[in-house]
Amino acid sequence: MKIKWLGHSSFLLEDSMGHKLLTDPFDETVGYKVFRGKVDLITISHSHFDHNYTKNIEYSHIINKPGSFNLCGIPIIGIPSYHDKVNGAKRGKNIIFIIEMDGYRICHLGDIGYVLSRDKVEELGSIDVLFIPVGGNFTIDGKEAAALAKSINSHIVIPMHYKTSPLTFELDGLEKFLKYARNAERVKNNTLIIENNLQEYNSVKILDFK
Repeated sequence: MKIKWLGHSSFLLEDSMGHKLLTDPFDETVGYKVFRGKVDLITISHSHFDHNYTKNIEYSHIINKPGSFNLCGIPIIGIPSYHDKVNGAKRGKNIIFIIEMDGYRICHLGDIGYVLSRDKVEELGSIDVLFIPVGGNFTIDGKEAAALAKSINSHIVIPMHYKTSPLTFELDGLEKFLKYARNAERVKNNTLIIENNLQEYNSVKILDFK
């Protein structure tokens, strides 16, 4: 399976059959290069401009609500959650997506705004790859993200939604997250290939953007 980080919270996932799934596409005001192309599926965690821009994307299906789905042979579960610590009163709702591709279970936390309870973590089940926001301000911050990642205990942790040079609004960088997270590796590429059984836990992979 191929994981390509497009910037912010947007990833392009491709399985061994060539199926492509795009998460949380952003518009041109965010600062990264906007995705244009063809995919089979798009998942959208919430309806903000930096997560739901689908113009110029050719797609077969879009999932922007909680529930269980099986499209293009890809099982997906959308779990309701919140964008803040006050049950959505400040920034609204958020969807956590569990995506199964090539036998791996991938969890995209969207703009989660609070540390999940033990019961909610158990609801996620066993996770192979975790996409987690670490930039604070609009989501959990780096310290909270490190604690939540440890609780979920996935094999691979990929930070997202943090400050980089192209980003046009203020978030924290990676520093606070890396202070509390362990076992971090800079991949020096925007793409990660997964093809073997995963052995380590909480192995942080920092992807570059292009």
